[in-house]
Amino acid sequence: MELQELYGLMDRFAASGLTALEWEHGGDRVALRREVTVSQAPAAVSADIPAAAPAVPEKEGEAVTAPLVGVFYAAPAPEEPPYVTPGVEVKKGDTLCLIEAMKMMSEVPAPADCVVEEVLVQDGEAVGVGSPLFRIRRV
Repeated sequence: MELQELYGLMDRFAASGLTALEWEHGGDRVALRREVTVSQAPAAVSADIPAAAPAVPEKEGEAVTAPLVGVFYAAPAPEEPPYVTPGVEVKKGDTLCLIEAMKMMSEVPAPADCVVEEVLVQDGEAVGVGSPLFRIRRV
């Protein structure tokens, strides 16, 4: 899938009333989800569409969200320890995780000096733009 095709798919998803979309073709896989508020909720929801994850964690703290659609990786390689774990203090710009999109790895940096309070996704899980990845507390 070319980048322009991915952007087109994202635009169509954003303009639709869908809360989730999973698409797979020729080895490419895309999963998009969005938060649904009570005022936006459709009258009937198909059982095939999973509920969207909340955009902001309910617990105290600030969410670090995914900047792109891809697969979340907590560590630089399967046999290596994760970049961060709950309770770890990091500096602004330190790598929190990787997101793989179209065989390209993108680092997700810490937005500020902070303590990682919670990791909100599992290693290898597909994430969408704006999906909450971590709950942090600024220091």
